[in-house]
Amino acid sequence: MRPAPGEVLHFSEDPTIKHFAPHVAPTSRHSEAYVWAVGPDRCPDFWFPRACPRAMAWVGPRTTEHDAARVLGAGCGPRVHAIEYGWLKPIMNVRLYAYRLPAGTFKPIGDPPTAMVSTVPVTPLGPPEPVGDLLALHEEAGIQLRVLDNLWPFWDEVITSTLEFSGIRLRNARR
Repeated sequence: MRPAPGEVLHFSEDPTIKHFAPHVAPTSRHSEAYVWAVGPDRCPDFWFPRACPRAMAWVGPRTTEHDAARVLGAGCGPRVHAIEYGWLKPIMNVRLYAYRLPAGTFKPIGDPPTAMVSTVPVTPLGPPEPVGDLLALHEEAGIQLRVLDNLWPFWDEVITSTLEFSGIRLRNARR
């Protein structure tokens, strides 16, 4: 589930959205109102139920072989997504939708960019598309999905490594 050229995607469990209006997300570190979306490289970050905490790590240009082997594991590919056991059934049962949005008004945000944002309202290019089997998407993309009792020990290793990483909804992870 990736955008076509000239598109970005917005993932949601709500299949009834007709228009996206800029807003300040309650958890945002940004004070400006945005419509949020992602390009093809960050779509896998959102192949989860919205509230699901996930820790993600992947090989980047600075990644050492030692860190890749230590954190990702031998023979496990260049990217891993980690979740907690309690989220496995929700991932298998969620009905997730992708909205295709015209990319014209979107600009990258973050350094390095982690998302695309628009400061003007956006109308989807068509009805939302069911994303389908999230486990199959991970498998097809060659992304290891690791299921852990607790994300924090893994996250601590990731953020002190040379891997590139992202953590989403970590406030929902077990303490």
